Amino acid sequence: MKNYYRVMAGKGSSLAEECFQQGFVGVDYGVAVDLTGKFPDDWRQFNREFIPVYLQSHPEKTRIAAGSACGALWTLGRGMQKGDVVFVPDGEGSYHVGEVTSDYQYQAGKNLPHRRQVRWYPEMVRRDATSPQMQGSTRSTGTIVDITGYANELEKLLSGKGPAVLVSTDETVENPSAFALEKHLEDFLVANWKQTELGKNYDIYEEDGELTGQQYQTDTGPIDILAISKDKTDLLVVELKKGRASDVVVGQTLRYMGYVQDELREPNQKVSGIIIALEDDPKLKRALAMTPAIQFFRYEVSFKLRKA
Repeated sequence: MKNYYRVMAGKGSSLAEECFQQGFVGVDYGVAVDLTGKFPDDWRQFNREFIPVYLQSHPEKTRIAAGSACGALWTLGRGMQKGDVVFVPDGEGSYHVGEVTSDYQYQAGKNLPHRRQVRWYPEMVRRDATSPQMQGSTRSTGTIVDITGYANELEKLLSGKGPAVLVSTDETVENPSAFALEKHLEDFLVANWKQTELGKNYDIYEEDGELTGQQYQTDTGPIDILAISKDKTDLLVVELKKGRASDVVVGQTLRYMGYVQDELREPNQKVSGIIIALEDDPKLKRALAMTPAIQFFRYEVSFKLRKA
């Protein structure tokens, strides 16, 4: 089965052109070690071994940062397979797209030394013409994001049957769904976080000045928002539902909380959860009554017209 990944080439994808010109994708994280032969089948085993190694050389970092770094290293070194397809943002609203053609390689002393060779396609793909759902999945600032869930859409784009294959980098596409609530609820909450009730006590998780807590990747999917209390003692998993939430979301939130508990939490930290939706239902209320670590919040939408 072919998998698809969005890969950031350096901070802000600043090294995308170098990757494109030299035919590779890669990551760094300051891990100056050849990892050939050190990638087990299970990424958790890799994390257990290398998170302490990473923290020893980066004592200023948190376990969240270490988990993210080691997860990206494992995905590039072992998770990706030959024939998988990578989408690399060019920093100007489009993706370079190519096929992975080699096993893991280490290039000491070079930019992004942990590498996979790539055969780049001649076409680029515009981000703003992909579906709102895929745009949401690629919004994460994580270095590598698995976007295989959009395989059908991506295959259509790459076959020329979708709307987003570039002919000219000057082209623009009007997306009629750009203002749909489903697309903007998460962005709106993130942009206005400090003005919300949650913003009084929590900050969306950041690393090196970059917002990494939006669409934080886990082994069971992305957390909508990962936040941390201002006193650094509580990690908060926020799950958004655009409309009415059912009791199914409780299990989903608990899975994310379990990941944070096992993989990211420091010894002095606890893990909490919040579900945000337009409405709840009796089943959800029953489930939440037995899960005190998860709270429920409703969002409200207000729209006004004023004569100028």
